[in-house]
Amino acid sequence: MRPIVRHATRALFGGCICLGLAAGAAAQTCEASSGARPPAVVELYTSEGCSSCPPADRWLSTLKHQDGVLALSFHVNYWNHLGWRDPFATTETTARQYRLKEALGGKYVYTPQVVLNGRDHRAWPGQTSSHLAPLPSHGAPALRLRREGTEVTAHLTATAAHTQLAGYWAVLQDGIVSKVTRGENAGEALRHDHVVSLYQPVEPWAGKAGHSTRLTLPAERTARVAFVVTTPDLTRPLQALVLQCPS
Repeated sequence: MRPIVRHATRALFGGCICLGLAAGAAAQTCEASSGARPPAVVELYTSEGCSSCPPADRWLSTLKHQDGVLALSFHVNYWNHLGWRDPFATTETTARQYRLKEALGGKYVYTPQVVLNGRDHRAWPGQTSSHLAPLPSHGAPALRLRREGTEVTAHLTATAAHTQLAGYWAVLQDGIVSKVTRGENAGEALRHDHVVSLYQPVEPWAGKAGHSTRLTLPAERTARVAFVVTTPDLTRPLQALVLQCPS
């Protein structure tokens, strides 16, 4: 057997260690740890059936490879009745937007909606990553992600700043091109990055205790996986980290 090869690779918001074993010996393993300051968490609520959404999709793509920003594209399903079924929209991602509406006291949901660090953010047009304030570091638990094959585990430290914490997993896909044939965007080839192809909330846990939670990826593939630590109602992020193993 060849010896374990250990090398460092660039990762968002922290360091990443990747361990590769000889082919057939074991699945690839990699991990990342949160840095001294949490990133800005940018959530875009969008739909392929919404004619005003492509500019917001393009804006979100400008945040690729930007340190200190976690961008998430949540596709919603309430536009599907207009003739085009968004292939990335799910009931779970739509329910998240409705949960945010209640938390923010909004009268309705809308697209495109940008939410920055748990707050409605309408000033996004033309902004760069430098305009997006990071999450406060006070009280944010340290976070480590480790992937072995299709299993990803989040390890969180204890924090006395919060009685309870919760969180969610997000599997992210980039470089997607979708040819729309019906609805408001008929004839368009839409391009997407940061698409949340899997959204999985995690039940609350005691903040004063450390915590671990695990996600099984839907397939053995190279994909970015993020974990976001939130308040118990899942609406306000406190810490976030994304992991991408090299192919």
